Amino acid sequence: EVQLVESGGGLVQAGGSLRLSCAASGFTFDDYAIAWFRQAPGKGREGVSCISTSDGSTVYADSVKGRFTISSDNAKNTVNLQMNSLKPEDTAVYYCAATRGWYPLVSYEYDYWGQGTQVTVSS
Repeated sequence: EVQLVESGGGLVQAGGSLRLSCAASGFTFDDYAIAWFRQAPGKGREGVSCISTSDGSTVYADSVKGRFTISSDNAKNTVNLQMNSLKPEDTAVYYCAATRGWYPLVSYEYDYWGQGTQVTVSS
């Protein structure tokens, strides 16, 4: 059974940091790209960042460049998202997702999704 389990969300003040983790199981981790998406209340799903677990290539949305860093720990089948300098507009439910190809931040190309973790940034 494929599972993606997010953790690390919470409440933080603007300017603070959080580290999200996505633990994957049930598929060959190295064959997939893993991405983070987010959805704020009343808004559509937005791609945040993705990483190729095979070669380490990364992509970031313009809105998070220079503030967020995605990394992969292939030994633990885990992808992390380090979020620094958080802003109130980063408030959303964050989801990790997996795709077999390389479709950076194209949500409909992702086959597996986690349940999401809430990130709230207060001003």
